[in-house]
Amino acid sequence: MSTVHPPDRPMLGIALMFGFCAVAPMADALAKILGETVPLMMAVLARFAVQALLLTPLVLATGRIWRLRGRMLHLVILRTALHIAGITLMFSALKYLPLADAIAIAFVMPFVLLLLGHTILKEEVGPRRLIACIVGFIGTLLVIQPSFAAVGWPALLPVGVAVVFAAFILVTRLVARDTDPVALQAVSGLMASAVLLPLLLVFGGSGPEALRLVAPSPQDWALLVGVGLLGTLGHLFMTWSLRFAPSATLAPMQYLEIPFATLIGWLIWRDLPNGLAALGIAITVASGLYIVLRERSLSKALATPAVAPQPQP
Repeated sequence: MSTVHPPDRPMLGIALMFGFCAVAPMADALAKILGETVPLMMAVLARFAVQALLLTPLVLATGRIWRLRGRMLHLVILRTALHIAGITLMFSALKYLPLADAIAIAFVMPFVLLLLGHTILKEEVGPRRLIACIVGFIGTLLVIQPSFAAVGWPALLPVGVAVVFAAFILVTRLVARDTDPVALQAVSGLMASAVLLPLLLVFGGSGPEALRLVAPSPQDWALLVGVGLLGTLGHLFMTWSLRFAPSATLAPMQYLEIPFATLIGWLIWRDLPNGLAALGIAITVASGLYIVLRERSLSKALATPAVAPQPQP
């Protein structure tokens, strides 16, 4: 019996990805604040533990299907491993880099994703979307401040984030249509917590600093819960978006994370991009908005039924 997939609805997918772009930098900002007082892997564990605690009761209460077998189980395990790696790299980068810089450098990811979606998933990438993605990538290069030479080796961490999350989104696209998004996130949270918690219990007393266990302050507890809540919501948005639209369509939209991150960075740390970086942000936003208008035009064209020629009297 073949699986019935929901039809592609590009505008809904774009709207959900927009939600992800707004929420994800908020979670990253909280993680950056936490990095000053809480060891790295405690923050990563909190991210997944809150996800599991929030969604598992919901899955059980609503009777959602979350049993995974065979190929799907292997893909979800791979997705969870990529998710752990990506969040760990991003939280590490945020200890050293301003929020907007870390996200901007990581934005070689949509360009990588566009190519992976075309070559591996055989998704159609028209010339206009390809050009828009390239223009957005050029804008991203303008936003990267300071240079690699000034920042040093931590500037390479967001590049690792880009590669890992490109693979993560690709795997998510493979499983999103055959799994319930809430159940998928619950399973991923449980899997990640089952890996990270024993690791911290074993090495938390005398292991590396990143694996240490400390007693969080009340403020830290609030931030840890906030990271988990916002991270869970953001990735639910992303998973739902990939359920309704191809990754090649959504890739340029993810550039909108940069202006959101810039605004949050200014509000919290008063970090403000210089003129060149502001130009780059404007270019990335313009390329994302172009994709929205393009997809709306294509959706209307597909929804309009062709008028059959009328017979002549």
